[in-house]
Amino acid sequence: MESKSENKICQNCKKDFIIEPDDFNFYEKIKVPPPTFCPLCRAQRRMAWRNETSLFKRKSDFSGEEIFSAFSPEAKVKVYEKDVWLSDIWEPMDYGREYNFSKSFFEQFGQFLQIVPLKNLNIIRGINSNYSNNATDPKNCYLVFNSKGAEDCMYSNGATSIKNCIDTSNCSKSEGCYESFWLISCNNTFFSSQCSNSYDLYFCRDCSNCHDCFGCVGLRGKAYYIFNEPYNKEKYKEKIKEFNISSYKNLQNILKQAKEFLKKFPKKFIEGYQNVNVSGNYISNSRNVRDSSLIRDGENLRYCQYVQELPGSKDCYDYTAWGDSNELVYECSACGNGTNSIKFCYNVQENSHDVEYSYMCSGSSYLFGCIGLKKKQYCVFNKQYTKEKYLLLVEKIKRQMNEMPFVDKKERIYKYGEFFPIELSPFAYNDTIAQEFFLKTKEETEQDGFLWRDQVEKNYIPTIKAINLPDELKEVGDSVLSEIIECIHGGKCNDKCTKAFRVTERELQFYRKADIPLPRLCPKCRHSERIKQRALLEIVHKKCACGGLYSENGIYKNTALHFHGQEKCPNEFKTSYTDNEDILYCEKCYQQEVY
Repeated sequence: MESKSENKICQNCKKDFIIEPDDFNFYEKIKVPPPTFCPLCRAQRRMAWRNETSLFKRKSDFSGEEIFSAFSPEAKVKVYEKDVWLSDIWEPMDYGREYNFSKSFFEQFGQFLQIVPLKNLNIIRGINSNYSNNATDPKNCYLVFNSKGAEDCMYSNGATSIKNCIDTSNCSKSEGCYESFWLISCNNTFFSSQCSNSYDLYFCRDCSNCHDCFGCVGLRGKAYYIFNEPYNKEKYKEKIKEFNISSYKNLQNILKQAKEFLKKFPKKFIEGYQNVNVSGNYISNSRNVRDSSLIRDGENLRYCQYVQELPGSKDCYDYTAWGDSNELVYECSACGNGTNSIKFCYNVQENSHDVEYSYMCSGSSYLFGCIGLKKKQYCVFNKQYTKEKYLLLVEKIKRQMNEMPFVDKKERIYKYGEFFPIELSPFAYNDTIAQEFFLKTKEETEQDGFLWRDQVEKNYIPTIKAINLPDELKEVGDSVLSEIIECIHGGKCNDKCTKAFRVTERELQFYRKADIPLPRLCPKCRHSERIKQRALLEIVHKKCACGGLYSENGIYKNTALHFHGQEKCPNEFKTSYTDNEDILYCEKCYQQEVY
């Protein structure tokens, strides 16, 4: 019998959401019940289990030595050094226990999570990259997160095969870029976003196959353009020198000018390249990807985010962070590298399959409620069973999860089919990527029953205020390497400001080569400011803003006559651009306007 759409009420936000026939088909295929949380609340829940960019000093529970860790000293978990955790010095199976049918599954798992040691950092085959996390094959990287194949990079996240980049987010196959977002195959690109196959760009948005462009938007195959006006090569070079962006004061003025200039142009309702049947945003080389964000080379995905590591993933729902060739992943976070048929897991990786409700396991199969296992199978709570006993026990546990559900502090009900409750997460809400996409105050966080971590006061004293740094880069000597610079925000923002920061020697060399001024914000604040240009996850229904000869608000004059003539465009679409000030065009109208 063919499934029909059903209207549901989210038990978290109390808003309506729809489960469509294709959704029911997927749930039936992987043998899970339909969700009781709406798509956005499901994403928030998964994200609240992922600390992506914060590192802490804490004592190793193995050696007692001070180590850097993704887990704060306050987190109620045991943490080992990564090399120790991956070794044979200890055995995760030693922590195996019988399942207790007198307690709910999630209550038991929360207790289990506090006793089985976890690795301090999640790095696979890293070289000289001890201050990075959630990274595969990083080389000579410093504070680089959620990456694969990054080399000689600093202060970046969402990095795939990039080299010598600083302060970038969600960039791939790029080199020598700075303060940029969502670049694909770009070199020497600065203060730019959503550009591809280009080089020597400054302050640009949505430029493709371009080079030597400054402050431009929507260009294709152009060179020597300034604010979308053409110049000859000599005049262009001369004009760029006049801008003198090695001056911090000049740079701020140009950033403001470029921001105002970009507002005058239409945006395509979705940022994407070479896609077929996709919705959401920041999607490339994908097919049948719906209601998703930050996806590369995906196929048959829905409600997914940050699945951008290559090779792409397919046939997944509600999957947040990583990628790298996965199939049939459902309600998982930070899982990847060849996983198949995994459900309700965090950080399960390296060709694991048929795993449910497990945490930080690799190369394993047929696990349920396990933590820290490597190359194991047929285990429940780290206890070994025969195949037959395992299958019978798992089915019995699933029934018990429905008969004795976990009820959290706000009376949300967790039966089989729900991801881990946020209140069991080892991370404070404001240390996770949930805070980036679903911003909350401390009061709101605690009211929702989640953990908040107050910033710890540092004992270092700034030696110079950022506002007192020399205006021009040429005035900066090597002595700045010994300075402790006070961030302009001074800890008075909601961006996890560190209040002070240093400039490293490698970083200073980059600024000098690029001839750009020193930053005035700490890396945390720079990250937060950069990703503010990123659209969030909410998907809304909108109409094309093309009014015929002009945009509907009269700000932009079309350069060509569109298929609808002088009448308003009839096209509608789903988009994650929710700001009503944006001039959003449909695919047809936008393609008429890029040139």
